[in-house]
Amino acid sequence: MGNALAATLRRLSRRVLTPDDSETNLRKRGFHVKDPATREILEKIGKNFLAGYGHAVEAGTADALPERLDGIPVRFRGFAYEGAAMGFTMVDALTFARGRRVREFLAGPGDAHVYMALIGVGWAMARLPRFLWPSLPLDPLLQWLVLDGYGFHQAYFRTEQYVRRHYEEPRFPWPADDPHGYANRALDQGIGRALWFVGGADADVVTTLIEGFPASRQADLYSGAGLAATYAGGAGEDELRGFWKRAGEYRPQVAQGSAFAAEARRRAGLEVPHTEVATGVFCDMSPDRAAQICIDVLPERGGSATGQGRGAEPPFEEWRRRIADEFVSLGRC
Repeated sequence: MGNALAATLRRLSRRVLTPDDSETNLRKRGFHVKDPATREILEKIGKNFLAGYGHAVEAGTADALPERLDGIPVRFRGFAYEGAAMGFTMVDALTFARGRRVREFLAGPGDAHVYMALIGVGWAMARLPRFLWPSLPLDPLLQWLVLDGYGFHQAYFRTEQYVRRHYEEPRFPWPADDPHGYANRALDQGIGRALWFVGGADADVVTTLIEGFPASRQADLYSGAGLAATYAGGAGEDELRGFWKRAGEYRPQVAQGSAFAAEARRRAGLEVPHTEVATGVFCDMSPDRAAQICIDVLPERGGSATGQGRGAEPPFEEWRRRIADEFVSLGRC
């Protein structure tokens, strides 16, 4: 009886907490629609994200997730795990569980999807009041992906403010010990990823959106867009070559984002053909080789949460810089 009641309550919670699928409709969001096929891909990404979110809310435990999510097509499964991380973070916050569920998720089935999962935590933070933000023992290197997720959410749902009017947070309050002032750069990487969706995966439209931002922000925006083009897809080889050409001086950042996407898919075992097309254009190599570059140039672990990278940069930025520099040294950019 108790188990049945708990299951019923979890199903009700899923109905109450899960956003409606209509939130992923490109036309409703006012995003560019390139063609019906691309629109379907981008909307399926959103729907599978919400499916992962809903499954996490209903399941209540991390161990129950793989059975529910691993039947989702490989192309979209990473987004479902991203949504699941958001779902666990939301439930933890609303039940004052101190991050218990999301910690178990990150340590268990979410580990292979850690890049996407941390982004999902950032989505939840964008929807929660600050006093409910999770306090988690995050990897000092990867913690900035939380802000990538936060930035994506804001650009996706507050497009007029963050994309059209180029809003920038005056001083972001997380993490508390950020002496480098890196938060806005991490946010811009997420905004850049969102621009791939706002622009409907139309490379020319996305590039024009990026070019409207101040030059000081464009490197991080190009990195995020290159990551999304590689991980999410939606553009063919000719389009990607046009994007690469227009990126100009920011090609190393596009290559870095593309390689990072390849590593995220390889780690999770979610390799797909469109990633190979993108790394072929942006990195001039296979996804596996691009992903391996990310691993080969990893900074040493250790140090504070904001890090001891070269000069004033945290380890995450040192890592991104090393990846970009590697492509320059190989003559790929």
